[in-house]
Amino acid sequence: MSENSNKPKTLFWIIGVIAVIWNLMGVAAYLSQAYMTDAYQDLYNAEQLEIITGAPSWAVGAFAIAVFGGTLGSILMLFRKRLANILLSISFVGIVVQLIYNFFMANSLQVFGAAAAIQPVLTLVFGLFLVIYTKNKIKEGILS
Repeated sequence: MSENSNKPKTLFWIIGVIAVIWNLMGVAAYLSQAYMTDAYQDLYNAEQLEIITGAPSWAVGAFAIAVFGGTLGSILMLFRKRLANILLSISFVGIVVQLIYNFFMANSLQVFGAAAAIQPVLTLVFGLFLVIYTKNKIKEGILS
């Protein structure tokens, strides 16, 4: 018997689960920022909170698109749907827009410090990886 060549390998499932968990952490961060609880506010000083609360609606919207699009795209990846690539691409655009605001308009590096750039850069790299990865899986016939 020949094995189906379109069957995903174990690595596909590992990447998919990591992608869902990563994006769910993004959703949690978004919801924490949106609801601005006392516990959330206690994590930041006044200058940092000013940047967070002063973000324009388009930057907050980009954050929402990034995390919710990424989460749905990652879930669809696990269901082997090609729509995952479109949603992950839209999510990536949301990441880029949000980072443009944070790094170039809000001066967040100056307020939060250079170390605060690590997580956003990882998010950008992982988002791009997921777009390329799902595009390749469409070509391989894994996502349909």
